This record gives sequence, structure tokens and C-alpha cells, in this order.
Amino acid sequence: MTLSASHPLMDGRTTHSPLISAYRGQKPSHRPVWFMRQAGRSLPEYRKLREGIAMLDSCLRPDLAAEITLQPVRRHNVDAGIFFSDIVIPLKLAGVDVDIVPGVGPVLANPVRSAADVRALPKLDDQALDPIREAVAITVAELGATPLIGFAGAPFTVAAYMVEGRPSRDHLGPRTMMHSDPETWATLAEWAADASGAFLRAQIEAGASAGQLFDSWAGSLSLADYTNHVAPSSARALDHVRDLGVPLVHFGTGTSELLPAMLEVGVDVMGVDYRLPLDEANRRLGGKVPLQGNIDPALLNAPWEVLEAHVREVLAAGDSAPAHVVNLGHGVPPDTDPEILTRVVELIHSVPVV
Repeated sequence: MTLSASHPLMDGRTTHSPLISAYRGQKPSHRPVWFMRQAGRSLPEYRKLREGIAMLDSCLRPDLAAEITLQPVRRHNVDAGIFFSDIVIPLKLAGVDVDIVPGVGPVLANPVRSAADVRALPKLDDQALDPIREAVAITVAELGATPLIGFAGAPFTVAAYMVEGRPSRDHLGPRTMMHSDPETWATLAEWAADASGAFLRAQIEAGASAGQLFDSWAGSLSLADYTNHVAPSSARALDHVRDLGVPLVHFGTGTSELLPAMLEVGVDVMGVDYRLPLDEANRRLGGKVPLQGNIDPALLNAPWEVLEAHVREVLAAGDSAPAHVVNLGHGVPPDTDPEILTRVVELIHSVPVV
């Protein structure tokens, strides 16, 4: 299947944008930049809009999700929007009893810990994704030539929440399951892959020009566990969208030792967190893939001269890769001054592409 003729990549709106050019390994007109978690808690306009509205409700109201996605693009002049949603939205739309508890994170009423629990999981109906398609359509119409990035949680991260029932520091539950009951783990990971894949496909078909798979918790895994028990489901999630031909990005935190294995699931761009310099990441990946990253979020509150020097170091290290999309090495901290992000964007745009 191909994208519709009115899709931004097909009608030319985003085809040659700096972001898509860099994602495809080309040299863009200027250095593209966007930030993970750029929409959200650091923006006063976001906090005002969200007053009295629960997190998952804000994700499932198309008008609200679109407006929140657009806010940082307007404010910071970043080179992409990242669709505002949450990795557990596919679970919610499938009928899983999950909520985002303030100060805690995703909490499941019934954690999934046995073969029977996995068999009882509902199937995500395609029509349930219509609010996502509507939100993306509204967003893309407003963005014009600025691409929208669709996103989904990688199966390990999604399944880890499902097994633990809430956020966990060490993810012992899913790591134990993959060894003590590998068949149940594999079935759960496949369920999560299909839910995330369908979620990402809905966004891309509705107008997103790229897709990113977030594996927030993969850093808790050994290379052997990742390769044997996680990589197949991540590849399965991406299989849902490969035929659409959009650039695909893979990002995880604490994954410096997993980067080559994460690339092998089949993506076009590798996201790198703040723990590994981009020139070293490029070396480990064989110098063959565009990189995204990796300004340390901790430095956003440092004195400007410290932050500026760090940003310039990241740009210089990124020049070693075939192409570089500038981002943070994780999300925007909620206490970040939005004016600093705007200033960082201006600095990045002012440095010529090598």
C-alpha cells in the first residue's frame, strides 16, 4: 500500500523539509531540531489548556491533542511536531483498564502476569483509532510544510507496564517472565507489537511524515535478552508500517550497548540518548545511519555559556554521521524555561550544515 495522494509526503508539503531530508541521509538546508516531550509540562499554555482534563482524555480529544502538538512548533520554531499522545493509548482504545495517575504514571487495574491473562487481552479494533486519525488530520492541516512525527511505544516498554501494572525501576517482572515463561512473554510482546504498530500506522496514514518507536525501558536489558526476547517484537511493530515508506526512527534510553541490535530491527534513523557521544554512536553503528540527539536535558538549566558550549559539541559530534537531527538525549524536563528551548533552536539553526 502507498500513502494517499493528499499525504504531506506525497503532495510535496514535507517531502524536502529539513527533517525528512536529514532522516533520509541527505544534507538539509539547515540543521533540523525538535525535542522529545516538547509538547507538555514545560509550556504554560499547555498547563492552562489541560486544567481539569485528565491526561488520557486530553489524548483522545482530537481538538485538544492537535492543539497541544502545535503549541511548541509555534513557540520554538522547531522543524517537526511530535504527535501528542501516550504509549498506553492503544491499550485504552483496545479496552484495557489503564489510567495515567498523576505523580505515578500508567497504572493497570489488572496486570498481565500469566498465559490466561494474555489470552484474555482484547483485540484493538481499527475503528477505535478514529480519534487518533482525526487528531492527526487536524494537526497536519495546521502544520503545512512542517512535518509531523508519529510515535508508538516499543513492545518491551508497553509490555513492561502491562506486567508490572505501573512504572518500575528495574522491570524485574517482564525480565523474569521472558525467561521463566518465554512463550507467554512472546505472545504478550506480539500483542503489544500489534497494538503499537496499528497505532503508528493510523498516525502515518492520516498524515504523519515519519514514525518513531520509543523503547523507554530497553536500557534495563542485556544485549542477549534484547536480541532474543525483544528485537523480534520491535521488528513486528515496525512491520505494520514499512510498506508506507516513511522514515522510521528508533530511540531508547540507556541503550548505548544495544544500538547495533536496535538498528537491526529495521529503521532508517537511530536516536541516541545523552550517555554516549554521537561520534562514538556513529562508530558503533558503522557510520551508515543518520543519528538523532543528544543534548543532555540536565544542561537546559545550566548557565547559557555552559549550555551553548555543550550544544556546539553535540553538533560537532553529529557531523560525523551521514546526517544529524538535533534533539535532546531524553525528554524536556517539566521545569525547563521555554525561552531557553527557543534560544537553543535559534543557535542550532544558526550553525551551518557541514
